Amino acid sequence: MKKILFVAAMLLGTVSYVNAQTNIQEMYDFQRGHLTTTIEGFYADDWGSTFFFNDIYHPTDGGAIAPTGYYTEIARALNFWKNTSLADFSLHVEWNGGEFANNAWLFGVEYFLHSADFRNTFTFELMYKNIQKAEDNVPLQFTFVWGMKDIFNVKGLSFSGFLDIWGEKTNWGSETTDWVILSEPQIWYNIGQHFGCPNLNVGGEIELSYGFAGGWHSGADFPKNKDFSVAPCLGIKWVF
Repeated sequence: MKKILFVAAMLLGTVSYVNAQTNIQEMYDFQRGHLTTTIEGFYADDWGSTFFFNDIYHPTDGGAIAPTGYYTEIARALNFWKNTSLADFSLHVEWNGGEFANNAWLFGVEYFLHSADFRNTFTFELMYKNIQKAEDNVPLQFTFVWGMKDIFNVKGLSFSGFLDIWGEKTNWGSETTDWVILSEPQIWYNIGQHFGCPNLNVGGEIELSYGFAGGWHSGADFPKNKDFSVAPCLGIKWVF
């Protein structure tokens, strides 16, 4: 459950005028039947920006709703040329991994686009990806991250998310897939603005995937998804 990035709802660009932000989300996954807690942050500085998120899973195996796994991503954008014609391009380094996930290192470039008022932002990334203990015919990942504020002219309504496409050879019995596609569009509404609590948001996301081995857990709550899969989630978000 990547948040974009902010999954997700935050910028992965490198501009120093973006305010630092940290948020925590609590989502209920209807497909897997469990809660996921996510902590994510974005911090800009003179040398670029740092983005991270950590998913903590709460499956209901045995009737106990307790943390039993996690997944983390940390990304750093480097940009020492903000006052030049190449200001929209940055170098990108990233680490992904977790308790039941193979470690992966990514290196590449990103390109940042935005509207004049920065309400709409888009980041394109092209990276070399090395996955521990995994085969890949094309060791690349393409990522597209977006964030849109006050959509349909509704104050406090935002649309954000990401799309990842990467090469990874995965065996599904007698079949094999060479590519993985994962996208998690999110929509949030700042409901707290109506009663003096602007930190509180309600909304959710839909996980769209193909060839994604999301079934790190042996239980039925975590099915593997060789074919196209849709997993809706609802939740709340608190922005610090």
